[in-house]
Amino acid sequence: MPITPLHLGIGSCCKAIGQQRFSMMIFAGTQFLMDIEPLLGLIYGWQYLHLYTHNLMGATLIGSIALLIGKPISQWLLRSILNDRNWSISWRTAAISAYIGSFSHIFLDAFMHHDVYWFYPWILKNPLLGLIPYSVIFYSCICAILIGGFAWFYLCKSKNES
Repeated sequence: MPITPLHLGIGSCCKAIGQQRFSMMIFAGTQFLMDIEPLLGLIYGWQYLHLYTHNLMGATLIGSIALLIGKPISQWLLRSILNDRNWSISWRTAAISAYIGSFSHIFLDAFMHHDVYWFYPWILKNPLLGLIPYSVIFYSCICAILIGGFAWFYLCKSKNES
């Protein structure tokens, strides 16, 4: 199923660790962009759902697009929500968030989908396929969302109290 929230587990943990040096909004936007190809593939009945975006070149391209459009969109949204015109996301933070988003996406999907070829179009093999059962990946991502989320809230709370 494309556009699954399970990939957000990695982002949640990165946000807890990186705090202001990681943008969860850009990371989540990258996850959405990564899954446009599989969504279209399901709609149109394509044989391969992860061919062009779920490889190293595709992830680099999607990460770059997410970086360029994600920074201004996220910055505008957060300035509006926080009502602080000086609030900003650095290009470094945006790049880290976008590229962690795109590369972690193909890493996780490689364990589950036969058509994730990291070195497409040169090598059409997926050495990670089936190494970890889907249920382990599913529950690990759920746990990562919870652990990362609680850690982030705890660290924010303790930072505000000091």
